[in-house]
Formats: sequence, structure tokens, C-alpha cells
Amino acid sequence: MEEEKKESLWEISARKVGRPPVYNHPDEMWDDALAYFKWAEDNPLWEAKAFAFQGVVTVEKLAKMRAFTMDGFLLHSGLAQSTWYDYKGKPAFSEVVERIDKAIREQKFTGAAADLLNANIIARDLGLKDNVSNEHTGANGGAIKHEITETAADKFASILNDLTE
Repeated sequence: MEEEKKESLWEISARKVGRPPVYNHPDEMWDDALAYFKWAEDNPLWEAKAFAFQGVVTVEKLAKMRAFTMDGFLLHSGLAQSTWYDYKGKPAFSEVVERIDKAIREQKFTGAAADLLNANIIARDLGLKDNVSNEHTGANGGAIKHEITETAADKFASILNDLTE
């Protein structure tokens, strides 16, 4: 009869834990990203739009661009956010991770610029903002000096004086 071999504590702790990596090579990740991008393009969002012509109202479905998103890619690929960050930290994957980030950002930016996506939502998502400064300053950036040479009472008295003369 064979005796069962008991594992020592160090042998148990040396076993790999967790699931195996989703991607063993950057090309696999890029191929998956391309599959997600294709899916997003092939599955637009639909808007019901009413049109009226000569008193007849018809409702048509219009395809609307679906924005690429990191959450969409992560759901498509089955990656958790933390796993994505782990891949970002791996030198072998840094180039493909950056390329995926840039492809998502570029698609959203150009979609918003062409008015195919809501520009306000995309601008916030991409961290874009207009910096408008409404500060007013005086000479050399200092405070604005207000010199009052004549009070309202003095001005009124002057006007009355002119009228009575």
C-alpha cells in the first residue's frame, strides 16, 4: 500500500494561488482590445427619432456611435481594474497598455469633436476643461485703484449751482 505524502508548509505556500494570467503575451491583449473595438463599432447605440413630413409623423431608429471605454474593455476581457494596473506595471505589457489607453482616448476625443458623442461628457471623462480667468488687475498685476475726485453730493451741488445761475 502506498503511503500518502504529506506536504510541508513551505510546499503548500509555494503553490501558485489565484487564477492564471489572462494574457501571456502583449499580442494577446492587443488582439482582445481589437475584438472589443470591433464589437463596439458593430453594436452602436440606437436612438428613436421622430420626423414629421406633411403632417405624418414617423419614428426612425438612428445608429449612434458607442464610445470605447476602459470599463467596456475590462468587462469584455474579463479583467479586474486591479489586474489592469498589474499589467500596466509589467514592462513587457507597457507598450500595449499605453496603445489601448490612447486608442480609447482618441476615439472618444474625435467622436466628440465630430459631434458624434456628447462633448461635455467626453471632456469631463478625458479631464479636459476650459480655463477661463475673470480676474481683473490694475497696473503690473496689482489691485485696481479707484479714485473718486468728486462725491455725488458735490456733483449734485455743482449741477444745481449751474441751473440757478
